[in-house]
Amino acid sequence: MKTLQSLFAAILLLLSFNVKADDMTLNTNLNLFNPDVRKCLVEASKAEGWELKSVYLNANHEIVMIFDKGEETKIYKSR
Repeated sequence: MKTLQSLFAAILLLLSFNVKADDMTLNTNLNLFNPDVRKCLVEASKAEGWELKSVYLNANHEIVMIFDKGEETKIYKSR
């Protein structure tokens, strides 16, 4: 009986995760290492209703900026 309960709990957990299928990764020619370019991207995105969620340097030494708007996500990578 415990095995059945564990299986049921595992299935519920799997169904409760929300996977976003509408993420967009944009490999742009933007030089995100330039602070003026980053500022312009943030301001333009904010004007369109996008919110900056994260900025980080990935393992390939690219700056990654993640923006959210409702259920949509845009991911910008530097060149």
